[in-house]
Formats: sequence, structure tokens, C-alpha cells
Amino acid sequence: MRRIVSLLISYLPVIVFSQTVRSPVSADYIGLGAYSNNHVDVFSLQDNQASLAKIKSVMVGIYGEKRFLLNELGLYDASLVVPTLSGNFGLDACYYGFSDYNESQLGLAYARSLGKKVDIGVQFNYYDVRIAGYGNASTINVEAGTIFHLTDNLNAGLHVYNPIPGKLGKDGDEKLASIYSAGFGYEASEKFFIGLDIQKEENKPVNVNAGLQYKFLPQLMARGGISSNAAIMYLGIGFELKFMRLDVTASYHPQLGITPGILLVFDLSSAKENKS
Repeated sequence: MRRIVSLLISYLPVIVFSQTVRSPVSADYIGLGAYSNNHVDVFSLQDNQASLAKIKSVMVGIYGEKRFLLNELGLYDASLVVPTLSGNFGLDACYYGFSDYNESQLGLAYARSLGKKVDIGVQFNYYDVRIAGYGNASTINVEAGTIFHLTDNLNAGLHVYNPIPGKLGKDGDEKLASIYSAGFGYEASEKFFIGLDIQKEENKPVNVNAGLQYKFLPQLMARGGISSNAAIMYLGIGFELKFMRLDVTASYHPQLGITPGILLVFDLSSAKENKS
């Protein structure tokens, strides 16, 4: 019980200070392909919405994790991307917490290519936080990103979350934090990818997320990496079966322990082609 109370104190919003929208402990895992040419998928918008411009088929993704093995700290995320001739559209829905305290966010994204060297993307979010006995507060915010294809093997990009902070609550004493990041991706080969994300969140020190991915077989790949601020390490194995990919993930925090997760990605365009 003491562990649950201490974790909730650490994670509940504090009046006057900036509140951060919940992202998966393994967010660096599921968004790692954002700066890749070969491994971008529906969850790449977690790192940079501009990455959606490279997706060629309709994709759906579902992710869930039990943060530090506690039911009260569960996080669930679902994403959809639909490519069109006028650009690609994405939808992301996230829920964190339990009945007495929870946060949710619904986002609508758009991305397109500006020639062969630059991709851009933007996302509008509706964020809501609910606390039993206190009611709820909500706000609207925006995030945007761009990716530069420097060479055939090297990509770089910039991303900003909530540059104009929206206020929360009737008195507006609390707001969502602003986050700025720069990302890099190097494709050593079609099988091996290295990603780096340098992130600065409001009122927090710079955080460096570094990860890599290796594809052993067309049906089997592994990802791993580390986030410097909290020294969180993450690892996962993905299995591809025709139009579906299943990933089993785990993150480790030195003090708080293990966070298991599971991810599913469906390529609906490929599924339709297989049926026909």
C-alpha cells in the first residue's frame, strides 16, 4: 500500500507546477521508428507527427502497459493512420490511471511530404484530467514536427509539444508543460537502425533517449535503449505475421521496478490484399 501511495504522490498533478501528459514508459520503444526509412509505423507519431508522411497503407496500433506492475498506473494507447492523395491523417487516443484518478487525450494529426527531402506534421489534442471528489479539467493544445532526409541513410528532425501552454482548471493555476526535442536516425542497413532523441521539457533537465533496432529475420526483430533522466532501460521483441505485428516489451526503472507492455500493429491495406 505504501508503494502505491508514494507512486500516486509522484505522478498526480501538483497545483501551480506544469503538468505533463502521460506517455508510455516505453514511449521511446514504440516511437523509435520515427526517424527511420524502413521501420516507420503508426506509433511513430509518438515522437514526431511528420513521420506519418512516409506511411503508404492504412494502419491501426494498440498498446497497453501496467506501469511498475500496478493496476492503478495502467496506460492504454490506440492509433490510426490513413494515407490520402492530399496527405496522411492520424488519430491517437490515450488513457492513463484508474477510476479515482485518470488522464485522457484525443489527438488528430496530419502529415505530408514537401518534396523528397522534407516532411511536416501537426497534431491537435484535447486533454482531460479527472480526480474523484474534485471533478475534471480540460484544455486544447497543439504539437508539430518536421523531418529532414539528409541522405539515404540519415534523417534528422525537430518536434515541439504545447508551445503555447493551455491553462487547466477554473482558476487556470495549472498548465501543461512545453516540450522541445531534436531527433536523429541512422540506417546502418535495412536490418539495423540507430535512433537518438534529445528532449527538453519545461522545468526539467535535458533528457537523451537512445535506442536501436535489429531485424534478425523478416518475421523477427528486437528493439532496446535507454532514457537518461530516469535511467529507464527498455527492451522488446516483435513478431510479424502477414499483416500483423506483435511486440512484447519491458522497461526497468532502478527504484520503481518493471513495466511490462504489449503492442499490436495491423496493416489493414495488406490484410485486404491478402483476402482478395
